[in-house]
Amino acid sequence: MSTDIEWEKWGRQDPYFGVITWDMFRAGKLDAPALAAFFESGQMHVDYVLHSCRRYFDPAFSPRRVLDFGCGVGRLLIPFAAASEQVVGVDVSPSMLAEAQRNCEARAIGNVVLAGSDDELTQVVGEFDLVHSAIVLQHIQVPRGRVIFRRLLQLMAPGGVAALHLTFGKAYHPETFGQPPAAEPSPASAVGPLGRFLRKAATAGAELANPDGDPVMLMNAYNLSEIAFLMQMAGIAQFHSEFTDHGGELGVFLFFRRPAAAT
Repeated sequence: MSTDIEWEKWGRQDPYFGVITWDMFRAGKLDAPALAAFFESGQMHVDYVLHSCRRYFDPAFSPRRVLDFGCGVGRLLIPFAAASEQVVGVDVSPSMLAEAQRNCEARAIGNVVLAGSDDELTQVVGEFDLVHSAIVLQHIQVPRGRVIFRRLLQLMAPGGVAALHLTFGKAYHPETFGQPPAAEPSPASAVGPLGRFLRKAATAGAELANPDGDPVMLMNAYNLSEIAFLMQMAGIAQFHSEFTDHGGELGVFLFFRRPAAAT
């Protein structure tokens, strides 16, 4: 099973719900108020990311170039475009990119560049003052995700900042410190619509088949020691972290800065 193929199915079939799995964002229910709420959530997220970067690194932080890995339909591209000179949005789904293009054109946004994604991000050119990804790496198998994470580190400009989110465990497996026992059946229920959807993946990297006929969505837990190793080998001296919890899928948002070039 290829996660890339499944993500393209989401892009064709139910793109907004594929980005945020709330029932109000289903294709058949996405009315004007729901669409407005969808993009308002993007503005709130970008405000949070920029506020965190300014709090942790530089009160005057204002990125010139921004990379959003896993941009989907452009939920975050639009507010990032208002806060920078250029935004590059990368996604593996042509259908998601086409919808992102329509959303940018509808708002007369001209400083967004869209590119198809592969594990080495070969279509991404140049360096970035802000490298960002949220609720994306969790859907990619860990061996591939490690390659992508390393490449995202390489795309940071000297003095540039990264804001990268990934998941590391599951709240409903406290007996194994968040790590799912091998081959355990999926839990039958969870709290809230997002939780019910996500908790069907009881094992790291397990295929998640929705009984409603949705495409597969994986929830993968990364080893934070491996991630820290990649960061330190890339010359990152320190990082800041904030925990996340999406329906019992425990994660961390990592904020760190690449050292500036020596003068």
